[in-house]
Amino acid sequence: MTSHTPQDAHPYLRAASAGVRHHTRALAPSDTGPPRPADRLHLDVLHAHLTTLHQLLDRLAETTRPPHPAAGRRLATAHTHLWQAASEVHAAFHLLPSNTTAGSEASACRPERLPEEPPVLTICQRHLAAGHVVRRKTTPTDLRAHTTACAQ
Repeated sequence: MTSHTPQDAHPYLRAASAGVRHHTRALAPSDTGPPRPADRLHLDVLHAHLTTLHQLLDRLAETTRPPHPAAGRRLATAHTHLWQAASEVHAAFHLLPSNTTAGSEASACRPERLPEEPPVLTICQRHLAAGHVVRRKTTPTDLRAHTTACAQ
């Protein structure tokens, strides 16, 4: 196992975090005009980021739980909350108007058939795939919203 200094540890994860911080700053109100609301493409990219973090937390919880059960349970809880966030972003995506279809009926998520246009195709497929993992590893009780106190 290699040892990393804090400056070079996990460079890709640090770069992804820097990208999210940059994007957050770019969305802040400025003197050049009002910020634009989210569009479907924006939410598709955010959903991709959330589901990737969801996979990362799943793996971290799995590998942390045996040697550190309490920490592993906390990571599993974060995994569940991240799924809830991704699910809400997916729902918001479908509430925004589509550029190519009229009405919300045409852009609704229907698992029984494939959507006909990107990014609907990608976000729905990604969400369904992540949902399979959640159903295998999470109980309905776990998915109910709850708050936890900071345990130090």
